Amino acid sequence: MLPWKRSLRPLAALLLAAALGAVPTAAAQASTSASGGESAAAATSASGGGWNDYTCRPSAAHPRPVVLVHGTFGNSVDNWLGLAPYLKDRGYCVFSLDYGQLPGVPVFYGLGPIDKSAGQLSAFVDQVLAATGAARADLVGHSQGGMMPRYYLKFLGGAAKVNALVGIAPDNHGTDLDGLTNLLPYFPGAADLLTTSTPGLADQIAGSAFLTKLNAGGDTVPGVHYTVIATKYDEVATPWRDQYLSGSDVHNVLLQDLCPLDLSEHVAIGLFDRIAFHEVANALDPAHATATTCASAFS
Repeated sequence: MLPWKRSLRPLAALLLAAALGAVPTAAAQASTSASGGESAAAATSASGGGWNDYTCRPSAAHPRPVVLVHGTFGNSVDNWLGLAPYLKDRGYCVFSLDYGQLPGVPVFYGLGPIDKSAGQLSAFVDQVLAATGAARADLVGHSQGGMMPRYYLKFLGGAAKVNALVGIAPDNHGTDLDGLTNLLPYFPGAADLLTTSTPGLADQIAGSAFLTKLNAGGDTVPGVHYTVIATKYDEVATPWRDQYLSGSDVHNVLLQDLCPLDLSEHVAIGLFDRIAFHEVANALDPAHATATTCASAFS
């Protein structure tokens, strides 16, 4: 192999990692427990006491705890500095976890094999249900965090413990990163490098073995209410229509149908878009839902 070809082998993998990791990290640092998840005390401290409060007991108005599932390269604090306080202020018990850690890589998570990450989510939901006394939880995830829980629901018994899954810009059927992943065959060894070094990224490529298994036999499982909130300006989970799910209990929402002026892309919709947050609240409590409009940005 020519030297220049050898030097390009990791290029596609690095480009893919950079694109999928388009979640900026704030100054907060996440301390992890021996199991790889953030301790409740650390999360509560890092979030200003706003969530991961294991003394919280769900109310009659909001009887289920909400578990927030971060995206690729995110973590349990930084991904939720907007949505977690938003939900807490509305009376929810809110929790978040770290998952998909790679050895020696702090703060940036969601990079490990997604089936193993789903196992971490399973253990965390059990912990939250035990602490709160609730029978079921609601899950809200951004990007990979909106897709990965579907493995938990479908293969790990999660459907019996989860009432609703709300995905914010979830890559439910994978991503082609606006065609970037189509370049992988032109860089010998890049796909293998991606799989071995960051399997959580490789699993999200459209057509991967993981996604083929996840979506075989249907997108949903009975007993769980599904909501997908997408933006047509998404530059990471592309094409954006592939985020949508098919099933009898699915509500697919395009952000721009709610507010044509909303220009949020993949990162913004999960980090600080209050119009998307309002639609999340509607999905968690459909009996008291109110219309989501541009004015929801100020609600």
